[in-house]
Amino acid sequence: MDFYQRRQYSRRDFFKISATIASSAALAGALGACAPKDRVKLGDLPTAKPEEIDPNGTIDAAISYELGTNGYVPMTTTSALTIAANWHTLEGLTEIDPASGDVYPALAQELPKGDSTSVTIRLREGARFHNGQPVTAEDVAYSFQRVLNPDNKSLYASFIPFIQAVTPSGSNAVNIQLTKAVNLLPERLSVVKIVPKQAVEKDLAAFDANPIGTGPYKMTDNGGTSKTVRFERNEDYNGSRPARAKHMVWQVIPDASTRSNAIQSESVQAIDSVPYLSITQLKATSEVESVQGFGLLFAMFNNDPSNPFNDLRNRQAFLYAIDMDKVIEVAMLDQASKTTSFLQEDHPNYHRASTVYERDVDKAKQLFQASGLKSLRMLCTDHDWVKKCTPLIAQSLKDTGVEVDFTEKKSSDVYNTIDGKPEAYDVVIAPGDPSVFGNDPDLLMRWWFSGDTWTDSRMHWKGQPAYTKMQRLLDSALYAPNKKEQQQQWNKCFDLLSEEVPLYPLFHRKTPTAWNPGTLVNFQPISLTGLRFLDVGSID
Repeated sequence: MDFYQRRQYSRRDFFKISATIASSAALAGALGACAPKDRVKLGDLPTAKPEEIDPNGTIDAAISYELGTNGYVPMTTTSALTIAANWHTLEGLTEIDPASGDVYPALAQELPKGDSTSVTIRLREGARFHNGQPVTAEDVAYSFQRVLNPDNKSLYASFIPFIQAVTPSGSNAVNIQLTKAVNLLPERLSVVKIVPKQAVEKDLAAFDANPIGTGPYKMTDNGGTSKTVRFERNEDYNGSRPARAKHMVWQVIPDASTRSNAIQSESVQAIDSVPYLSITQLKATSEVESVQGFGLLFAMFNNDPSNPFNDLRNRQAFLYAIDMDKVIEVAMLDQASKTTSFLQEDHPNYHRASTVYERDVDKAKQLFQASGLKSLRMLCTDHDWVKKCTPLIAQSLKDTGVEVDFTEKKSSDVYNTIDGKPEAYDVVIAPGDPSVFGNDPDLLMRWWFSGDTWTDSRMHWKGQPAYTKMQRLLDSALYAPNKKEQQQQWNKCFDLLSEEVPLYPLFHRKTPTAWNPGTLVNFQPISLTGLRFLDVGSID
């Protein structure tokens, strides 16, 4: 194009130019002691206004996690990519906003009350699935039956143990029968996404690959082959969170450097899981914010009677041995907070646990010597940020005189290696974050310490006295008559976990997100892995 030829530059064009200038300026600043004073900074860049949103625009993003082995199946998926996609395409009777944590009615007309064992919920008038079929009470009842049916092995069933049955009550309402009244009912209804019975039963494989929901967006490409997940606006959506862009395009980019390059080159408008080393660099051209959340790195111990970590002394010694200050400073660049309880300190239900593990090499040595442990097998996932932590953890253990057989594998391979095989490992180091399903303590604890997947098949803790006590405490808290009593029972759970440590947080990490404030309107970073574009518009 001739330099003098007239051209209309879009806001995205401006940001591409600005990104180049800012990157060059940042490089110049690194090379010379006196950086130019007119270097482009974030404050110099325009901020998009709501009135500028293009209703036919496209939101371009990059997400770090790949498609999980369970695909998008809304009753079993745990992958960050699929859960984030389902936030936009599926709805429960209620939903929890991933940014604010607020519970709001979705397919329900209003939030239900959990003060009775019989709750009737009216459905949103005129709601339709992506295939055009109206949502019926039968669809809602069927969706709950799928999750509650033990044969389906839904990971979410443990979140709603108090629901006995969900049945149609006329054509546009359902009745929920509870074993006991539960004040967490509005939050928990969000874990069951409502699906069309007819479509699921007609072609289950097709539905699992690309679920049909009622959300503001519908998925047009699941990214299984293309590595790009595509969405378009659901024109039939009549809820409170309509799509503000015509299309969304999510590139699946697990490589951290490639994601960083994508936001810098303006080929995308937002990325999740910003590499910690790139935060300062990306701030030259993007908004970057780290949000403290529950998401954690944990140590899971093999509690099987045949394993040395069935001995509490070894579990506690492992935690006393770790130089967590060094791990957080060197590996995490201070983008995490030390563990003082099962919950992070800014959680509304936080309680400092009865046992807090500060580094104490002498105590760790004494406990290891008393148990006779001289070596251990540590199996670790290979997530980019986890790989920076685990060598430091291994070195801390070696400092106590214990030999460490240290192995890294992909997350799916780790669990394929250990599931149902008590002989396969001693300690697993891996990340986890069930707060993608909800943020109340009961849910967060039940994820690991109640269902058979973790307690029986993985940590081999089920049936032991501490396990039985934990179930009693969880139930006492869940069905507590008031919030004060509920918190007291949760505090006992936190104390028990800190003392028994069958699986325990090593730290709670911050989640850094980068986005372009000049082309995205109403975007909010979240403490979860993934991206959230509800109520977000784009400017081209």
